[in-house]
Amino acid sequence: MEQTVTHKTKWWSGGKSPFNIEYGKIMMWYFLLSDSFTFGAFLISLGTVRFGLNYWPEPSIVFSTFPFAGHANLPLAFVSVMTFVLIISSVTMVLAVHAGHNRDKKGVEKYLILTIIGGLIFLSCQAWEWHHLLTEGHPALVGDHIELLTQRNGSNPWGELVLPHEVTPALLKSSPETLAKLVQEEHASHLSYAQLLQTPKEQLVQMLSNSEMVVRKAGPTAFGGFFYGITGFHGFHVSIGVILLIIMLIQTKMGVFERRGHYLMIEKIGLYWHFVDLVWVFVFLAFYLI
Repeated sequence: MEQTVTHKTKWWSGGKSPFNIEYGKIMMWYFLLSDSFTFGAFLISLGTVRFGLNYWPEPSIVFSTFPFAGHANLPLAFVSVMTFVLIISSVTMVLAVHAGHNRDKKGVEKYLILTIIGGLIFLSCQAWEWHHLLTEGHPALVGDHIELLTQRNGSNPWGELVLPHEVTPALLKSSPETLAKLVQEEHASHLSYAQLLQTPKEQLVQMLSNSEMVVRKAGPTAFGGFFYGITGFHGFHVSIGVILLIIMLIQTKMGVFERRGHYLMIEKIGLYWHFVDLVWVFVFLAFYLI
């Protein structure tokens, strides 16, 4: 009986990567994959909390300012500029990688400098936005009528609604009509609007101070926590990217990559920079558009 011997091809015999990719590049992909899980967890947590609350600040109202524009109402204009700058920096990063493939040292230097400038502009814009939100009161953040019951502590722009036993100066200065409307909207009394108008102002204030409006505190507090946490974490990544780009620029000028005979390190940092840009698209969608 004749035996048929099947010869099996051994795809990998060791001593060489089974992937047709440089080791450092595949390690960068592994890092970016793990980092995407972190950002994904943050954004999923944001969505879970946001849609579990019945109140959430309106992005087009919160992010409506622009540097040196005074009180002009420009919804999402500033963050659109930030996003545009970051996207352009991604384009210049592509050009830097392309120049590296062509062993064009001057081109690599030029496009790295442009990418660094783009990253610094983005970080400066983010710093201004944070400074503005942390130092400037934003009445529209918690709504027009809720603002009457909002007491800001001077360091948190999202504000915290007063506790039931506290009474703000804004509340005491409100007209009887406004107080009656607030009492009716918050279901702080079973009286009709006409009856509330006949109720003494002090009693209306007491009704509001004893109401359960404090439960709405979770909306702006959660928004602020997630906003600073996620955008700060992304800003940290951008900062690291800028530092790495500066190091790459210095090494390029010193001729390190020319002596190596390749610019693979520029490509690896380019992968990181594109990842940071892509993450910003999701952050922009989660906070500024939805």
